[in-house]
Amino acid sequence: MKKHYLWFFIFILFLGSCRQKYTPKPRGYFRIDFPEKNYHWIENKFPYRFEIPDYSQIQPDSRNPEEPNWINIEVPENKAEVHISYYTIKGQGTEKRMQLAEFMEESRELAYKHSIKANAINERVFVNPANDVYGIVYKIEGNAASPMQFFLTDSTQHFLRGALYIREVPNIDSIKPVIDFLEPDVVRLIETTYWE
Repeated sequence: MKKHYLWFFIFILFLGSCRQKYTPKPRGYFRIDFPEKNYHWIENKFPYRFEIPDYSQIQPDSRNPEEPNWINIEVPENKAEVHISYYTIKGQGTEKRMQLAEFMEESRELAYKHSIKANAINERVFVNPANDVYGIVYKIEGNAASPMQFFLTDSTQHFLRGALYIREVPNIDSIKPVIDFLEPDVVRLIETTYWE
């Protein structure tokens, strides 16, 4: 008799547990806490100066050790970095203009290499006559590895190129908060640049 009660009890439990429908939870991403924004000037050993956030650090470009003015501004907590490359424009007259045109075209080509994955690439001209700094900022939207690139020049001696990279699989849904957090830092870098 006890056996029948046990089976009856198990049967009632089974029926009661089948009334709720299973609903899968939507896919989510980890919450990212960002530090407070404070800035400082980079060391003055470079032919350029600009402000970077306190939560970043400068490392020499290990892939180009022969270029002492090439650096990476790393933000390790967000797996991000800004690659900075610097060229001195050499020569006279036409030669100088040709070299500047080559640097500008190379920067444009490097930005547009991301057009395969990008939804759009927006160009914005940057002009700061007080510091003799002019350039173009490329904002790359979509699942591209580099969401922002730029070049700055005085058109006579200095040429600086920068590219923001996120070292994560480029899935815009998951990295968008990081991009939104770091873009103002890149804009601050651009706006505070001047030549030494």
